[in-house]
Amino acid sequence: MMPVPVKTCYTYLLLTLALLLLAIPGAMAQNQELALAREYLSKGEYQKAEAIYSKLIDDQRLFSVVYPDYLKTLLAQNNHKDAEKLVKRTIKRYPGQVSYNIDLGIVYQAAGDKAAAEKHFDKLIAQLKPEEVIVAASVFVQHELFDYAEKAYLRGRELSKNPYEHNRSLIALYTFRQKHENLIGEALNLLQENESELIYVQNMLQNSMQDEKTMDLLEKELITRVQQNPDLLAYNELLIWLYIQRRDFYSALLQARSVDKRTRSGGTRVMELGAISARNQDYQGAIEAYEYIIKEYPDGPYYLIARQRLIHAREEQVENTFPVDLDKIRTLITDYEALLAEVGRNDQTVEVLQHMANLYAFHLDDKDKAIALLQEAIAMPRAKSDFVAESKLTLGDIYLLKGEPWESTLLYSQVEKSHKETPIGHEAKLRNARLNYYKGDFELAQAHLDILKLATSREIANDAMDLSLLITDNTGLDTSTVAMEEYAAIELLIFQNKLDEAQNRLDDMLQKFPGHSLTDEIYFRKASIYERTGAFDKAIASLQKVVSAPADILSDDALYKMAYIYEENLKDTQKAQELYNEFLVKHQGSIYVAEARKRFRNLRGDAPVVN
Repeated sequence: MMPVPVKTCYTYLLLTLALLLLAIPGAMAQNQELALAREYLSKGEYQKAEAIYSKLIDDQRLFSVVYPDYLKTLLAQNNHKDAEKLVKRTIKRYPGQVSYNIDLGIVYQAAGDKAAAEKHFDKLIAQLKPEEVIVAASVFVQHELFDYAEKAYLRGRELSKNPYEHNRSLIALYTFRQKHENLIGEALNLLQENESELIYVQNMLQNSMQDEKTMDLLEKELITRVQQNPDLLAYNELLIWLYIQRRDFYSALLQARSVDKRTRSGGTRVMELGAISARNQDYQGAIEAYEYIIKEYPDGPYYLIARQRLIHAREEQVENTFPVDLDKIRTLITDYEALLAEVGRNDQTVEVLQHMANLYAFHLDDKDKAIALLQEAIAMPRAKSDFVAESKLTLGDIYLLKGEPWESTLLYSQVEKSHKETPIGHEAKLRNARLNYYKGDFELAQAHLDILKLATSREIANDAMDLSLLITDNTGLDTSTVAMEEYAAIELLIFQNKLDEAQNRLDDMLQKFPGHSLTDEIYFRKASIYERTGAFDKAIASLQKVVSAPADILSDDALYKMAYIYEENLKDTQKAQELYNEFLVKHQGSIYVAEARKRFRNLRGDAPVVN
């Protein structure tokens, strides 16, 4: 092959460059026209935009850019005939492009020919090839034709003969459209195919679990599938998760125990349920969880911790069952002593000493014994700093109980300093704030509370917010803080278990400050004292005054507490059910909604089903 002369190559290069230079002005002009057409379209000047697009549409290089805006322009002018011609011409020009076929149906829709659009879309979906399914569904979604997107995915499932094909896409679609029943079916199908998708399924279902009907649907379907697939643990785990969402911890525990008995997995899940139940004040559920661990795994790693937590749960149950049974308090102390005898008084049992001190001080009025136990805990070698700090906080409470607030604030401040920016440090600051509140130093209390409103612990932040609002709501509109100081001093009496004196002074406040903004707080506090002393009818009467007050901030708390007293103390389940139902209707945004719903369901007779 002869080499190309250099002169010839140079000639070709010059010719190519000349052609490029000639093309540049044309390309620049087209780009300018395209920009102008877009500006007309954005301003709604459709005729001007159409005039430009109609010229540019035949340029193959610009087609993909011009076509969609040209079609929008025609449809915006209701020029359906030209729009139909444009799409049909495009389909012939680019056969096999499913998105253009969908555009034809959209033109029919825009023209008001719904029947033609439906016929066209149905035919298109019936003729889809497997590789076209995702594109077609995506285009349908872009045009908010969600029913056809669903049909496209289901058609793809038929073509593949795979019942799980496009599963995640359908889950996302059903989640967006809030088609809860379809979502539940697809989510459970995905879980059946792959148990490792449990977290994904929980996340997708989470946003749909906003109403009772959807939860009932999921529970019913899950129970059926658990019975049909007893070896599929993911279904059991999802059922446990659902019960926890509903705050039905007892049903969750029953399910967890059932799974543990089949798998002999060491009780880990049951221990977790025990802790969750205790945190949510379902003490009986926690007790049964820990009793199960002690019975089933006496040689297991959780045995000793379950022993300790079992007594803690019983302690919480006794302390929250009014009036408190002092014989049961003494039994708890005996149980703690037995535990100490078994495992020894060491750095691992500091928490036990702290709990015993609480019982001695707040129920048996043996403050000296309580102080001795806490000093032993604080001095314990190798004790965890958090346990030592908690013991100091409890010791500070006992000094406050004794009427020695300076000792209390010294201990609280020590913990604040040693545990800065931690939940325990924030708790210490909250107790200091509350102490200043008791003393009537509202300005200093607010300074602490303003910091705590931003605490990482939601519980501490909420407590700080509640106390802050109580102070501002009842001191902000009146330069006199006399009533607020009186009320704060009464709250200290309640803390110190001087209940009779507190009740009398609350009655005095109602006489001295008629119609004051604190009136509902006074009645609510009177009800809590009546409840603690077993005067449940009087508690109901006081709560009714709060519920009857117009738009009171405590009305949801009071109505829920009334229902609770009727259920737990007065054993009037019919009245309790009526009040829970009234609560759920009136206070849908209350923090007590989940618990009220659970209790209502239990009273209605919705029994848990266990595989």
